Amino acid sequence: MYGIMLILVLVITGGVIAVLGDRVGTKVGKKRLSLFGLRPRHTSTIVTIVTGIVITTLTFGILAAASENVRTALFGMEKLNRSMQETREKLVLASSELEAARAEQQKTDAALDEAKANVKTLEDEAERLSTGNRALEAQKDALARDNAALDATNRALIEEKAGLDTVNADLTASNEQLKGDNKKLEQRARDLKKGLDIIREGDIVFRAGEVIAAGVVRGSRPEGEVRADINSLAQLASRNVSSRLGKDVSDGELWVYSPEVDEAVTRIAASQGDMVVRMMAAGNLVRGEPVRVELDLHPNSIIYKKDEFIIAQPYRFAGAGEKAAEEMIRDFLQRVNAAATERGILPDPIRGTVGSVEGQEIYALVQTIAPRTGNFLFSAYARDNTDALGPLRLNIKLEQER
Repeated sequence: MYGIMLILVLVITGGVIAVLGDRVGTKVGKKRLSLFGLRPRHTSTIVTIVTGIVITTLTFGILAAASENVRTALFGMEKLNRSMQETREKLVLASSELEAARAEQQKTDAALDEAKANVKTLEDEAERLSTGNRALEAQKDALARDNAALDATNRALIEEKAGLDTVNADLTASNEQLKGDNKKLEQRARDLKKGLDIIREGDIVFRAGEVIAAGVVRGSRPEGEVRADINSLAQLASRNVSSRLGKDVSDGELWVYSPEVDEAVTRIAASQGDMVVRMMAAGNLVRGEPVRVELDLHPNSIIYKKDEFIIAQPYRFAGAGEKAAEEMIRDFLQRVNAAATERGILPDPIRGTVGSVEGQEIYALVQTIAPRTGNFLFSAYARDNTDALGPLRLNIKLEQER
């Protein structure tokens, strides 16, 4: 835009100069002026030329004063050309650098795309690893649960093993006890065989297991006092043996296994209650042999109080005579014996009875029942306070039901 204006100014200036030069030349020609001795026409031409030069110079001067671009065009063209050349070179260099930058940017873009691809790959890998990690966590939890279950199973197995070890120990102890019992049974069998031989050949005074003497020894006392009571019971056993044999038997002839006595003394002394002590024949006692005795201990207590009810049993009697009445009474006494034994009275090892009834009382009952018929109710009551040692003495009540 500035170049167009400059051209317009120059064109207009040229026109103005032409007009002004023509008029100045015309005026100078009309006045017939002469410079340097020249003819007026030549003088007019020179004035016209000088006028054109002056006007042109003034025009350029005014333009140069008014516009820096004009001054640059008039006086700084070479510098401008050099600057333009430098600018072109810089432009070429900048273009090269721009191309290099573009190439670098392309490389950068390619690297960025590759990095984005790598990031996408890494994100996919991270997602896969995260999924795998979650799966591993789930497996870890499952393994932890399995481990806890295995621990519980292991503890249960250990407890079961401990229980089995205990059972095994108990079985071992039972086995040892059975071995000992077996040895005792074998010895008992030998004793019984020997006893049978003796029965065939000799006179048996006491049978194996028969009670020779019995008594109640108070517990929770010093062992010396307990041992003295057992010695007194041994003296009673010696007197009973002497009575059975018909001759005196000294205490030294009554043989009891010492460890068995010591164990009995310790047990009775530690007991809070009284103990029944029975001295029983260890084997069949034949006249002339040493008296071998074993101890039998049981806790003692009052089993039946005086007049306490024991058992009642109804019977129907068809009037079959005294023998049938005796059978009925014997059945009732067996029932009483079973009830008393179950209650805690110690039965006789040989006969299995816990007491006795006087013959006169049985005879009276038979005589009462024999001539009658119908339903009878037998009731048994304890005649006295009776402990585990016994014997149980009875009061029998007979009622005929109508």
